[in-house]
Amino acid sequence: MSSLSKEESKLDNSSDGIELNAVAPFPEKKNHIQQFFDSFKRAEISPEDLEYANDPSLTEAERNAFLLQKTPFRKSLKSRHLQMIAIGGSVGTGLFIGSGSALRTGGAASLPICWCIVGVLAYCTIHALGEVSSTYPISGAFSAHATRFIEPSVGFAIGWNYVLLWLVVLPSEIIAASLTIQFWDSSVNPVVWVAIFYCLILTINIFGVRGYGEAEYFFSMVKVIAILGFLVLGIVLVCGGGPSHGFVGGINYRNPGPFTNGFKGVCTVFVTACYSVGGSELVGVSGAESSNPRKELPKAIKQVFWRMMLFFVGSLTLISLLVNAKDQRLLGTSSADAEASPFVIAIKNGGIKGLPSVMNAVILMSVISVGNASVFGCSRTLASLSTQGLAPSCFSYVDRMGRPIFGIAAVACTGLLAFTVASDKESTIFSWLMALCGLSIIFTWCSINISHIRFRLAMKAQGRSLDELTFTSHAGIWGSVLSLVILVIFLFLQFWVALWPVSHKGVDVTNFFQNYLGAIIVLVSYIGRKIYKRKFWEFLPLNEIPLDAGRAEVDIDELQHEIEEEEKKMQSRGRLYRWYRWWC
Repeated sequence: MSSLSKEESKLDNSSDGIELNAVAPFPEKKNHIQQFFDSFKRAEISPEDLEYANDPSLTEAERNAFLLQKTPFRKSLKSRHLQMIAIGGSVGTGLFIGSGSALRTGGAASLPICWCIVGVLAYCTIHALGEVSSTYPISGAFSAHATRFIEPSVGFAIGWNYVLLWLVVLPSEIIAASLTIQFWDSSVNPVVWVAIFYCLILTINIFGVRGYGEAEYFFSMVKVIAILGFLVLGIVLVCGGGPSHGFVGGINYRNPGPFTNGFKGVCTVFVTACYSVGGSELVGVSGAESSNPRKELPKAIKQVFWRMMLFFVGSLTLISLLVNAKDQRLLGTSSADAEASPFVIAIKNGGIKGLPSVMNAVILMSVISVGNASVFGCSRTLASLSTQGLAPSCFSYVDRMGRPIFGIAAVACTGLLAFTVASDKESTIFSWLMALCGLSIIFTWCSINISHIRFRLAMKAQGRSLDELTFTSHAGIWGSVLSLVILVIFLFLQFWVALWPVSHKGVDVTNFFQNYLGAIIVLVSYIGRKIYKRKFWEFLPLNEIPLDAGRAEVDIDELQHEIEEEEKKMQSRGRLYRWYRWWC
């Protein structure tokens, strides 16, 4: 009997005498276009998970933690993606262009001083985020942690302020990219380049988290190579090894001096420094979509320190030596003028032809990279807020490719603001848009440190051991306390320089609102939600904070066994290797 006959005889076996189809139907093979459209359908949660989420015995915090853990994102980010996102993810216009205005305002010495202090802040803050995120690798990261460990109104205010930041960053970075092109050719209308870069960034994100990861890997690699090359070149130029053969040394520290506007000028530079390293916290958001957050996230977190010290502090120390704070080119024609970049100016001063164009190409890629990150960060934060009931429910829609498609659509809509580049009011519009979220990074970092402090205190109150954690912050709880204190001092100093700016003799109300409106927005969001919900006290006692809901590893004994095995292997290696692994 043939194989087909055997199959027919098996199928034709119904006890009630009804004849079944002789040959089992093969599933219809879909073409690539149909598969593409089907990928936008909602990714379904299993019935078991839905049943558990509707368990009436769960508290609201436990239910939210479970749903955030089960958000159907694709776990497609590899270790190399997280490593490069951590090393070069936030390197963008804040470093390459914004440092120019910081140099002019604060003076040569303000660059290494401010970036060193902010580097210490970022080190403590990102380690705190890494400890909590590696334990709870859930969508939304710090905004979700603020809801759980502080209270929902704080999570609402911080989350939405962070969303606003990225909503404004995307069009501003697209404009910056279009203006950067004018370094080579100013004859083409910048609107044309806006359209090209707008479509490019959205196309990258349509490929899901893998597209974002691969793009960031490439962009970050280019930025890392460029900065390493500049570090070598900068040392050569300072020592007089350039075409001019002139020893630079500390000339610019003597004339016009280390500080151009005294202590107030240094305080102004702090905000620029915080903005330039903003985006480091995206490592925590990315961790929720990595294939193995327990092992990969800590490695990525540890890279932040080296990036701060080598890339930011190292390159900006050389910039302070190579570029005079009174150089008129630092003024630029706009905040996105690549010719105002101190990196480009330093290379031009060195008399090296061709390299300014190379550095400008790196700046262009950096701008696109930040725009790409803005779509990722904003859409994931919106999805997290929606899952917690802090945003419209449509934003919790995640399709079969793991894309929060309505969040991406929201960012795409605000990205259309980039076409205001054709208007002569573009700078005014974006000055006020940025004012809505100008202090977002500082408030975000404050929430990360408070969440970490509350997490550690909850562990202690519930008699839990730190041995249960996959990664512990090198700075510990006191590092988070120190960071929080310095950030609060920053807010007071920013209030001072916003109301009495360097460039104005008296009180400047317009400048105050353009620099401090973000604080008012956060406060209004926090109080507004409390009034709307009529819940004026939502702080959970430390002994009631759910520490097991949403954990990456529920079996603590198995986790501790794995950690012990890893420590034994580490002890068998040399001291130098152990030292390296502790830092990296």
